[in-house]
Amino acid sequence: MPASPASFAQVVAQLDYAVFIVTTAAQGERAGCLIGFASQVSIHPPRFLACLSVKNRTYRVSRGAKVLTVHFVSEDDLELAELFGGETGDELDKFERCEWRPGPDGVPILSAPRNWFAGEIVRRLDFGDHCGLLLDPIEGQAGRAPSALTFHRSKWIEPGHEP
Repeated sequence: MPASPASFAQVVAQLDYAVFIVTTAAQGERAGCLIGFASQVSIHPPRFLACLSVKNRTYRVSRGAKVLTVHFVSEDDLELAELFGGETGDELDKFERCEWRPGPDGVPILSAPRNWFAGEIVRRLDFGDHCGLLLDPIEGQAGRAPSALTFHRSKWIEPGHEP
């Protein structure tokens, strides 16, 4: 028996997964946003899939980018998650409100999250209202971090752009 759209929505509403902040840069512009659709998709070679809403500025900037950085957001990074999830780069420069440094290909690396990696964008995949960016990790930082901020703990953040 095929699942109805309503039953599918009920099942996936029960999922709880980590959220991430992604940043990118292209043609003199930088952008970043909070994402919930992301996962490691291969071990050999290492690959990660980050999905961006096609309605937000980060997606538009990423179309000309070679690199995307994925920041692993902890519960300690709630203010940063609210900035990158609740504000739109169309209206303000998020990077003026946080500490960061330039990374590979000029992509912003945020100072607060302890764990991050930059990945070369090796493929772009159309998923409807999201675009998947397949990443080949090229640089990063890993360390012990507090618990990950999850979708259910962050869903009160009003999106900075139309859903």
